[in-house]
Amino acid sequence: MAPIPLVAVVDDDESVRESLRGLIRSIGLGVQTFASADDFSRSEHLERTDCLILDVRMPGMSGLDLQRQLAASERDIPIIFITAHGSDESTRARALRDGAVAYLSKPFSEAALLEAVTAALNA
Repeated sequence: MAPIPLVAVVDDDESVRESLRGLIRSIGLGVQTFASADDFSRSEHLERTDCLILDVRMPGMSGLDLQRQLAASERDIPIIFITAHGSDESTRARALRDGAVAYLSKPFSEAALLEAVTAALNA
C-alpha cells in the first residue's frame, strides 16, 4: 500500500494555514503547515513532501527564494504558489518559468486549489 501523499503548506498567515490544512485533509491527503520558508527548509518533512503550497511574500525567506533553493539542491517538489499580490505579472511569470505547477491569487476557490494539488501529485 502506497503511503498517503504529504502536502506542505507554507504561509505566514495562520488562518490561511489552518483553512488549507482542513481542505487538504478533507480529500484524504496528509498535510503539514509551516509559518515560514525557513521553518520548512529546516524541517524533517522536506524529504517527504510530495507537494508544496507556498506563499510568495513572507517575512525572511520569500517563497521565490525557497523555490530557487530547492532547485539548486535538486529537490523536485511540485510547487503551487498562492499570493495576495496576484497582479504582479513578472513575479507570476518568473515562478511559472522556474517550474511552479500553479500560481493562484488570494482569494482563490477551493476547487482551483484542489485541482492544482491533484495535478501536482499526478505530474
